[in-house]
Amino acid sequence: MMKPFLALALSAVVLAGCAEKGKESPASEINAAVYAHRGQPKLTVITMVNNRTGAGAHTALLVQGSQSVIFDPAGSFIHERVPERGDVLYGMSPGWIKSYKSSHARSEFHVVSQELDVSPAQAERALQLVQANGPVASAHCAHSTSAILRQIPGFQSIQQGYYPLKLMEQVQAIPGVRTTRLYEDDEGNVLDGIKAASPE
Repeated sequence: MMKPFLALALSAVVLAGCAEKGKESPASEINAAVYAHRGQPKLTVITMVNNRTGAGAHTALLVQGSQSVIFDPAGSFIHERVPERGDVLYGMSPGWIKSYKSSHARSEFHVVSQELDVSPAQAERALQLVQANGPVASAHCAHSTSAILRQIPGFQSIQQGYYPLKLMEQVQAIPGVRTTRLYEDDEGNVLDGIKAASPE
């Protein structure tokens, strides 16, 4: 029998955006949606934080290398125009990145983005790892993201763990990290936020 506090914790995680999806788009849709990133290669750890308790609710990883994708492990972001396979969201243009963050930011949660410049080789390694990872089980978002980061040269010091805030704290200690926070006051869940924030 699940203990009451654990059941409540898992319920909060699902509401925040850490629940199994299982969407698997065909290769044709993924190839058609690829967004080629032409700027400085970057990795951005995205953390959803509960405004009331300060607890971490979900972790995702934006990879901007030869293409731009978001590894959204066991996430709740689903849109008919965004192909997905193995918890990787494809076609992440600036508009869709903004939509992803805005859909998670609401009265109950805010979104922390920790952006790091990386080399093309680091970005491609990250892209390979998220594409090879496969779907992630519920409540394993930080665990899978930290496991991927520690396999990238220069990020081996990251300790693997289950807690989004612990991962966020480790990333904050990396030299050169640029941190921003997004607050919005709309109500509802992630799916409501997607409808409101989707680019035209």
